[in-house]
Amino acid sequence: MSTEHLSAVVASFDQRAATYDESEMHRGLAEAVAGFVDLDARVRVVLDVATGTGLLLRALGARVTPDVRLIGVDVSPGMLAVAQEHLPHATLVVGDTTALGLPDTSVDLVTCVTALHLFEDPAAVFAEWARVLTPGGRVVTATFAAQPGTQRGPRVVNPRPYRSNHAAFESHELVADAAASAGFRLSRRGTWSGTRDRCVLAELTLEGPPS
Repeated sequence: MSTEHLSAVVASFDQRAATYDESEMHRGLAEAVAGFVDLDARVRVVLDVATGTGLLLRALGARVTPDVRLIGVDVSPGMLAVAQEHLPHATLVVGDTTALGLPDTSVDLVTCVTALHLFEDPAAVFAEWARVLTPGGRVVTATFAAQPGTQRGPRVVNPRPYRSNHAAFESHELVADAAASAGFRLSRRGTWSGTRDRCVLAELTLEGPPS
């Protein structure tokens, strides 16, 4: 992220950290994504990108054995401080999703909930996820879906002091297209609906760069 964009995102989420978990939408979506994730026996290391207060990792942690390693990365120290209170055994790191600092082929599953719209270079993000994933590894994303009856374009959700691009990820096909150059294919799809928001749930499987 550019310095200006990063500073705005960090300041906004640091400010929201103390009350973030009060959102019924955030809690409900995290539980839905955790239910959508396929936690088969191959999943030994889970990386949650833009983990925030760790809502998804908490939900996943209730479903995995203690030997499964949970890692959360976020740019907001304030959000991670809250996550640490609830996830004392997880590895939580302030970091950039385009430079995760993890070894190649060291992660079995990457998750990312309602954050793709914040990344200035999504292609670099998917490439980094492909680097750290094991062969056949998977990514699960949740993105805001297009609202029925609205024209395609920038989606405004509680306007924040940073740039976002919801329209680029508002369908399964758009998520799949964005990930394809890094060697991912759309392997499973789902949806979630809250009181005001609809989200696209997408599972992407790493198959290698197109020939």
